[in-house]
Amino acid sequence: MAALRARPTIMDDFLIRALIAGIGVAAVTGPLGSFVVWRRMAFFGDTLAHSALLGVALGLLLGLNLGIGVIVVCIAVALALHVMRRRGGIGGDTVLGILSHGTLALGLVAVAFMDKVRFDLMGYLFGDILAVSLNDIIWIYSGGAIVLAGLARIWRPLLSMTVSEELAFAEGVPVGRINIVFMLLMAVTVAAAMKVVGILLVAALMIIPAAAARPFSRTPEQMAVLASVIGGISVIGGIGGSYIWDTPAGPSIVVGALICFLFGTVVPKFKPTY
Repeated sequence: MAALRARPTIMDDFLIRALIAGIGVAAVTGPLGSFVVWRRMAFFGDTLAHSALLGVALGLLLGLNLGIGVIVVCIAVALALHVMRRRGGIGGDTVLGILSHGTLALGLVAVAFMDKVRFDLMGYLFGDILAVSLNDIIWIYSGGAIVLAGLARIWRPLLSMTVSEELAFAEGVPVGRINIVFMLLMAVTVAAAMKVVGILLVAALMIIPAAAARPFSRTPEQMAVLASVIGGISVIGGIGGSYIWDTPAGPSIVVGALICFLFGTVVPKFKPTY
């Protein structure tokens, strides 16, 4: 009897892999999402997430790894945004709207032409964390390690730019290059998190835990760490709720993050100094 209890079930394996994958994504989206909140780039995060569907379609059409396809398209969108902003003439929010909805529509149209390709559209749009494999976990943690290493490398100059890009430029910070690197890190994060919460909810996992952490943090570093912790709690709670009530796992994780945010609005806190 003891041996039977010690043996993990198939469902246990699914849950363990899902928790490992979700916590890995939360560890990355916490620090990165903090900068998204500080720099008011939530709409940019949505734009990259929406463009991921076009990357998936491109990967399927060309026989590429889907994560690579997503990264390529996200990088192209980020660079297009950078170029269009520098040229001026169109407002930044307008450019984001064009790229966001345009790439999402192109991705949906491209998917419609792939009749002979087995494609779980709902899984990519809203995530399928309970179906993650060992390869998916390796991809999430390797991509996450690259993102965290890159973010640590540019942390100080990016923080300086967040306070004031003009002052950072005057101090010799390569503003354009740092912005591009930050966009590339977001592209890799979107590709890594896509399997967990889906294309339409990736930005939510970056924004909501970071927003929930901000009132309880005295320094940017504290906020980055706390955002990861809240993201991890959201993953555990979301997967647990999904298992108990048979709800979609990806949206359940985001609901868990939303509950953490709402809880933070009713408990005592202190005003951030940054």
